[in-house]
Amino acid sequence: MKLNFFKKLILGAAIVYLPAQSMAWGTQGHRICGQIADSYLSPKARKAVQAILGNESVAMASNWADFIKSDPQYNYLYTWHFLDFDKPMNYPELQQFLKEDTGVDAYTKLQYLIADIKKPGISKENKLLDLRMIIHIVEDIHQPMHTAHTSDKGGNDLKVNWFSEPSNLHSVWDSKLIDFQQLSYTEYTNWINHTTAAERAEWQKEPISKWLYDSHVLAEKIYADVHPGDTLNYKYNFKYIDILNKQMLKAGVHLAGLLNQIFA
Repeated sequence: MKLNFFKKLILGAAIVYLPAQSMAWGTQGHRICGQIADSYLSPKARKAVQAILGNESVAMASNWADFIKSDPQYNYLYTWHFLDFDKPMNYPELQQFLKEDTGVDAYTKLQYLIADIKKPGISKENKLLDLRMIIHIVEDIHQPMHTAHTSDKGGNDLKVNWFSEPSNLHSVWDSKLIDFQQLSYTEYTNWINHTTAAERAEWQKEPISKWLYDSHVLAEKIYADVHPGDTLNYKYNFKYIDILNKQMLKAGVHLAGLLNQIFA
């Protein structure tokens, strides 16, 4: 009994110690993105996704990659959640960066997962891992602080206050803004999930490099509007909630488009 308690204690400490940078959107945000994606799956993709996930919905699968941080065997997945930059980039510069990217990051691993899940004969276990990670990473890279500055760990080291609560810029975009709306993930989805067929078609033509670039541009805008020690509150929510909501909406639409392509 003492040994089991000790193991749990160590495991709990490991969870707390893991850098917050690999968390994006928080539980609610990921589920919102997943629920939106689910609404735009093609019949063929829906059947394939259900065959892999079983009774687990896309919304629930969205958070698996964060939940398993409690298991040391998955520590290797940590850097798969983000792609930070040493300097601001325009689109051609970012495209060139991605062409030369050999790191273990959100872009390289998403490319790997897309190719891997299509391989014939892949095991059911590996296919499940691939799909859960594809869902999660696509959602992650739409959170601007996951395409932010290497120097401050994607805004984790930029300390601010959320109302009267000490926080950091990354956490504000992960969950503070979303939780402030006080909606369930299904209520939130119903609030923002309004797109036209033309919008979806346009967004789903965009390559992954464009998703990353758009998030990166937003990250630079967010950085320019805040200083260490700032208190962010009602005004900040009013200014950025529509931008945040559009990012989650795009994440869901992009994810659905990608899954529709993979399982065409």
